[in-house]
Amino acid sequence: MAEARQVPFKITEPDRIPSKRYYDEDFYKAEVEHLWPHVWQMACRLELIPEVGDWIEYSNLGKSVIVVRTKDGVKAYHNACRHRGVPLNDGQMHGNCKGKGFICPFHGWRWNMEGENTFVYGRHLFEERQLDQADLALRPCRVEVAGGCAFINHDDNAPSLSESLGPVMKALDAHGMQNLRSEWWYGTVLPANWKVAMEAFMEGYHVMRTHPQLQRTAPALYNSMYGFDTGGIGIPINPDMSVRDNIVSQMEHLELLSEGMAGMVDKREIEIARPLVDAPFPEDPAQAVMMFFGMINDQVHKQLSAKGVPVPDLNAAAVNDPVNAVEFLFPHYFLLPMFSAMSSYRIRPLGPESCLFELWALAPFAPGEEPPVPTEMTMLPYDSQEFPPIPRQDYSNIPIQQQGMHATGFDFMRLSYDKEGLISNYQRIIDGYLAGADPHKLAAAITQLKGNFDGKFVEFDF
Repeated sequence: MAEARQVPFKITEPDRIPSKRYYDEDFYKAEVEHLWPHVWQMACRLELIPEVGDWIEYSNLGKSVIVVRTKDGVKAYHNACRHRGVPLNDGQMHGNCKGKGFICPFHGWRWNMEGENTFVYGRHLFEERQLDQADLALRPCRVEVAGGCAFINHDDNAPSLSESLGPVMKALDAHGMQNLRSEWWYGTVLPANWKVAMEAFMEGYHVMRTHPQLQRTAPALYNSMYGFDTGGIGIPINPDMSVRDNIVSQMEHLELLSEGMAGMVDKREIEIARPLVDAPFPEDPAQAVMMFFGMINDQVHKQLSAKGVPVPDLNAAAVNDPVNAVEFLFPHYFLLPMFSAMSSYRIRPLGPESCLFELWALAPFAPGEEPPVPTEMTMLPYDSQEFPPIPRQDYSNIPIQQQGMHATGFDFMRLSYDKEGLISNYQRIIDGYLAGADPHKLAAAITQLKGNFDGKFVEFDF
């Protein structure tokens, strides 16, 4: 298919990403015009709108949408009064419109949660053709619900959410994604392009230097994936290391993940896992470690389910619907599953070299025992000590990497074919959107990003 548009700084070699894609104004404008209006964006978590009439605003790049729970399900509307275009949320981020509906703060026109106009002040002042009920209705925005979230798309002709994301949603739901509730919701503004911020979470190759505490507790794990170079931290697998020491190191690693991410491994899971360290294990360390994690999956499922917590059979899910430590939902949402809990990230561009980065800690809870829903994100400076240690370590790299993109002679990033393929793959899909490629071919390409964390390069046919 011939390209409909020219792509600035197009990727011509999959393992080399032009640096100007991360700060050039024209490239940023091309994304704003040709990428974001046509992709499915995670707009909100559903626990933020649990009751009929509950609504929340989602905005990105100047486009505002109201997501509301109606008696017939979740709907979304473009946030503009049909009279003079004033946003209907009157500066509020969320609320309930069941009684009074949405009232324009400018002239008082009103709409109900179904998007129907219910009041025009001084109707006699307008010609009848201006008051056609269908024409006055709020303009709907496409919305689909999946995995405990509402996703919106500004393009009425774009492929469906299920076609666009494919098997990743089925796999995540098999691990209980739809049952999770947010424990906390943090946000920060990073002085970096949105893609720089995202790419820090598309490979684990950076763990050795950026998260040395993880490498020290499980050197065999990371060295086996990224190499045994003498410059790394920790030692290769030691045949003289006892099975129990192997299991203890894995437990310490889980505790660091729980402390470091606060959502990826829940405290209840740590409490369940600790006594299992003393269980009898086979003599082969590799088999013992696999058995240890299988036991944790089994006990997390059984013990939490016995308390009314909706946790699926995690061992069955691992076999039938495997997921990676990080799963990316194009273009801007991440889930980090381990056992029954997950962390999640959402990134939104604020300019060529600025972005909003949000984090959630997600976990399942028994009905009636859910924590209070964080209705607004807690905004923090990106170097705040209130962030968990692992994202705080990542945030120390992202702003200075953005600075490095401008260095004389740094024309492109050079990627590992074996471990940094996801960066190239999603970037080339962005090129497809900018070029005007067939939307269904782009959707098929996006589905191939499932399990692509630490993955290889993929060939696309658009």
